Amino acid sequence: MPTARAISSAVLLSTAALLASSLTACAPAARDGDRRGDGGTATDEQALKAFRGQSPDWQDCPAPAPVQGGGEAPRALPDGTAWQCATPRAPLDWKKPAGESMDLALIRARSSGDAADRIGSLLFNFGGPGGSGVATLPGLAPDYDKLRARYDLVSFDPRGVGNSRAVRCSDPALPDDSEVDDTPDDGADELAALVAFNRDTAAACERNSGDVLPYVGTTQAAQDMDLIRQVLGDEKLHYFGISYGTELGGAYAHLFPERVGRAVLDGVVDPTHDRMAEALAQAGGFQRAFEHFAAWCAEQGCALGADAERIVAATVALEEALDDTPLPVSDGGELDGDALIDAVSGALYRQDYWPTLRVALEAAADDDGDVLQDLAEALGQRGGDGAPDASDAPDASDAPDVSDESDGSNEEDAFRAITCDDSSDRYTAADVRARLPEFLRASPLFGPGLAWSALSCAGWPVPGTAHRPEVSAPGAPPVLLVGNTGDPATPYEGAARMAERLGKGVGFELTFEGEGHGAYDSGNGCVREAVDAYLLDGRLPAPGAVCEAEPLPEGK
Repeated sequence: MPTARAISSAVLLSTAALLASSLTACAPAARDGDRRGDGGTATDEQALKAFRGQSPDWQDCPAPAPVQGGGEAPRALPDGTAWQCATPRAPLDWKKPAGESMDLALIRARSSGDAADRIGSLLFNFGGPGGSGVATLPGLAPDYDKLRARYDLVSFDPRGVGNSRAVRCSDPALPDDSEVDDTPDDGADELAALVAFNRDTAAACERNSGDVLPYVGTTQAAQDMDLIRQVLGDEKLHYFGISYGTELGGAYAHLFPERVGRAVLDGVVDPTHDRMAEALAQAGGFQRAFEHFAAWCAEQGCALGADAERIVAATVALEEALDDTPLPVSDGGELDGDALIDAVSGALYRQDYWPTLRVALEAAADDDGDVLQDLAEALGQRGGDGAPDASDAPDASDAPDVSDESDGSNEEDAFRAITCDDSSDRYTAADVRARLPEFLRASPLFGPGLAWSALSCAGWPVPGTAHRPEVSAPGAPPVLLVGNTGDPATPYEGAARMAERLGKGVGFELTFEGEGHGAYDSGNGCVREAVDAYLLDGRLPAPGAVCEAEPLPEGK
């Protein structure tokens, strides 16, 4: 889910090379992504049968395209298993399957265990919306190596993302979003600029991707997941969803309860919230997480203050001062209040970023903004879900390395498009002003930016479908929900509400008393043991089970 900037990473082969590497063996439609290849005579049922009967043509994976975030081709796993990629076809509009079709970009690593022990495929969505699963899975695969004993590890670019008919809103006429104040508090001009930016971005999205914008919502992506299940040859969908991936998993369970296999939802989105309520809950979640950081910092002898309350107050005062008078940094730029919020919110996604955040804030308070600026830029290189890349944690002993690699990802564009397609909420500046006091009470540091992010769908050319996608799934098997008490982006309370909405006997909760966004990728042994036991052996944890965090090492 987004942080305070809210709407704020890899391949480009030529189109011909990309298509040549990933043709499907039984494509039901033309490869140009525009028209079906049946002469216009197929019925919807015939088209669906053709889609379901595809056999993906797995090929060695190329490097991720710039639109996916860029980078090198994925290396073979330590046991020599190569990554394979394919692009089966899906209907552009699931309501009209005999119409246009599109590619779905897939990646997999085959199971390392004996064939007799293989359960099937385990499909991942790492969050967002807007993150490329094809680009993300290889980097995170070591975290899931134990699961590969019984599953093929599989992920995909959801529709509108990366190599799955990417949404594009880029336009030379648009200002860089860093030039637009996310928290317009210095008069009418700042607010007018923010409103205009959102309006002009929506118009650019329509110009560049108007043909796909109506079809990128979570419900249609969930239908894609069932198609993926079928073309992979699995009777059930075994699934691991993180953050936004929990919303997608809930939507799948609602549509196909009888097809749910072993499913884990980690960092659970609250399915009862509209977008404004979600933003307000996040303001409270980030505030709570920052107070936890501040308490830890005080225990370390933090120079910002003797206790958590003083450290929080000092940081708020520093952000306000930087908003008024940015601090020059050594690369010739400036550290402003937005950069401070970027650095702080990004560092709250993982507890092992806390030592670097402490050093950065102490230095900035002493008029040295270099470390905080570097941290803001490094943690701005986000993966799916707005979370910093888990494989690139900064070191407290040095400023993090900031990569300039690939600014071609469409993650931000896809985030906006999927969010606005899913939600019927269209807030105005007056709506935000009326709610702003609530956000300030929830968090003077994070509240304003999250409040004003509610304008991101203003002027959107496609009407949203509902406040949230439906997740009720009576009759589905147990779904394991992992809630983290210190989670800033998907506050802990969301897990209980998801369990309630899924239905009696479906949502099954595991609590992690820890910090950061999500739980499994924190590396906590208790969480991993519980999740692995369910996915590998079908054993749920005991009712009311709680896992406790392991403290940061001494001296950090």
